[in-house]
Amino acid sequence: MFTQQLINGLTLGGVYALIALGYTMVYGILELINFAHGEIYMLGAYLGIIFLGFFTAIGLTSYSLPLALILTFVLSVIFCSAYGFTIERIAYRPLRNAPRLSPLISAIGVSIFLQNYVMLTQGATDKIFPNLFEKAGMEFIGARVTYTQIFIMAASAVLMLSLNLFITKTRMGKAMRAVAQDKVMASLVGININTVISATFIIGSGLAAVAGLMVAAYYGLVNYSIGYIAGIKAFTAAVLGGIGSIPGAMFGGILLGLIESFSAAYISSEYKDAYAFIILIIILFIKPSGLFGKTQEEKV
Repeated sequence: MFTQQLINGLTLGGVYALIALGYTMVYGILELINFAHGEIYMLGAYLGIIFLGFFTAIGLTSYSLPLALILTFVLSVIFCSAYGFTIERIAYRPLRNAPRLSPLISAIGVSIFLQNYVMLTQGATDKIFPNLFEKAGMEFIGARVTYTQIFIMAASAVLMLSLNLFITKTRMGKAMRAVAQDKVMASLVGININTVISATFIIGSGLAAVAGLMVAAYYGLVNYSIGYIAGIKAFTAAVLGGIGSIPGAMFGGILLGLIESFSAAYISSEYKDAYAFIILIIILFIKPSGLFGKTQEEKV
């Protein structure tokens, strides 16, 4: 039982971590909570169904399933990244110097718009992800691990490691860290603030798209409201780890997945969402900045 729930928790936690990274990257640079981020995750799941259904209709999945899956992932990431870029340009950039409440209201408005847009174009009923994967797997220390779970855990780990290397080693990653520390000084040394912010939205949206695809493949069902629940939980994971901290978002997502899995198995599955928020409240009482967050010193 313990090993099985550990595997389930790591699978779910990897998905939460990928979504939480988008929240924490945007907040680290703009100090803005992008409440439309959960809807980007939802769009990724829907786009996966649309593209995979198209490739199935033209016979590509029967000819080469790996090629169809790769194209589905790539196209979904491209489309969701474009959505993220567009949202930043239309809903957030014009309000960058506005009072803090204005971009927050704009984010909520974008979230509601995307939910209703998908509901009207795709219908209010659940969509079924094409059943192209057998429920095959392997035994691991008495637990059953499906190949889908292995893929989700491996893909999440690779993406999180790649993002960490990108932030610490590349020129754009260093520019992102500079903008997060001081936008004025970063602009004075020649960093294009708008380009960095757009890149942040694009990368975060791409990670959310991958998370949406993996959840669609894992559960097999998608509806227009999944972005709200997943977004709230991923935001919780980001706050748990320390909002603005990339390692914190990774750890917070995995910890949240483990809390949900073990509480559902050993306490009650009816209140698994409540336990995660209870742990969050306790940690914020002990360390308000989150597990990996830094305490902000106020200047007098």
